[in-house]
Amino acid sequence: MTVPQLVATAADSASDAPLLILGPSLGTAGGVLWSTTIPLLRDRFRIVSWDLPGHGVSPKATAPFTIADLAEGVVAILDELGADRALYAGVSIGGGTGLQLALDHPDRFDKVAIVCSSYRFATPESWHERAAQVRTQSTASLVVPSAQRWFAPGRMEADPVTSGMILHNLRDADDESYALACEALAQFDLEDRLGDITIPVLDVWGDKDPTIAWETALKVASTVPQGAAVAIEDAAHLATVDQPRATAAALIDFLA
Repeated sequence: MTVPQLVATAADSASDAPLLILGPSLGTAGGVLWSTTIPLLRDRFRIVSWDLPGHGVSPKATAPFTIADLAEGVVAILDELGADRALYAGVSIGGGTGLQLALDHPDRFDKVAIVCSSYRFATPESWHERAAQVRTQSTASLVVPSAQRWFAPGRMEADPVTSGMILHNLRDADDESYALACEALAQFDLEDRLGDITIPVLDVWGDKDPTIAWETALKVASTVPQGAAVAIEDAAHLATVDQPRATAAALIDFLA
């Protein structure tokens, strides 16, 4: 496995505030995914977002990688910024990367929030099937089913610009990099290590998320020694898009 090169994008935010690193979901660019939430956070934090390999501004993956490798890539961003410590929030695979950071680098991160995320995603078989589909049919074949999972009813009509940009992110993602991310998720399972996390972790759950159960959020909250969970109403798998104000409020309450 190889640590992939992850590229971070600085947001227009407070330069002298605590550093907050924002992570993406699979198929999205971090800055677009967080675009409606960042304005609600930028007065309190110095914000940068990162992109998965082959997504947004990050280069394509050149070799297989794990979620632990992604975490090392995020630490490399921290080093590039010349920062000793940071706060972190990530959506879906970006949240899984956050849990890995909490385990592997508690000396670099003060608090981690996972949004619409988990310590394990679906089944290995389902991820291998999706990887195979993308390699043969491209990420374009995922646009319709992803839209159904990602957005709560009415969101695409209420905000066609943001939802449209996110679906374009998915269509434009590098097929092989996406497939390799699927295979990384197939291996990812931190359930038995949650109790080893020593820093505070918040699980932000969307009540319309068809992929993550409330019981999963409660598992994180009850097993991580300094764990907590909060439910966001009318949010599917991308709570930052469906409910940016509620998501930002939960993050500010936890991180600030």
